[in-house]
Amino acid sequence: MILGMSTSTFTLVHVVLSLVGIFAGLVVLFGMFSSKRLDGWTALFLATTVLTSVTGFPFPRDHVLPSHLVGVISLVVLAIAIFALYLRHLAGPWRWVYVAGAVVALYLNIFVLVVQAFLKVPFLNALAPTQSDPPFIVMQLVVLGIFVVLGIVAVRLFRPQTDTSAFA
Repeated sequence: MILGMSTSTFTLVHVVLSLVGIFAGLVVLFGMFSSKRLDGWTALFLATTVLTSVTGFPFPRDHVLPSHLVGVISLVVLAIAIFALYLRHLAGPWRWVYVAGAVVALYLNIFVLVVQAFLKVPFLNALAPTQSDPPFIVMQLVVLGIFVVLGIVAVRLFRPQTDTSAFA
């Protein structure tokens, strides 16, 4: 039992939160390319991504795992992105801080998705059973490269109108 749920139910909740966060994050990211804030999608992305990281900690383990470190990094990045968006209203350098934070948080979710795919999908697991094999490393480098490019494009193109009432 984890937080009053069976381990399988808790795992399902965690996975659904993660997949919703990834989908919403992709919507938000591609909205940035046309300077759209997409406030509802952004709130969904940030909330589900925070919850994905938080729900990763209660799984029973006897030592700290790499997934715990990714969760901590994700929560720190998300806290900065949320601060930049909701408290600094994307003013000045906070615009690119938010974009970078959102892109890094989404990347971390997809990084974990790739890890889980190589653990759980038999075809992928056969290619890289130790997660230090070339197919796994190449896939993670490709994903990283894609997100570096997407992040640079998002920082350059995301220039939403600021809400002047937020400063009144």
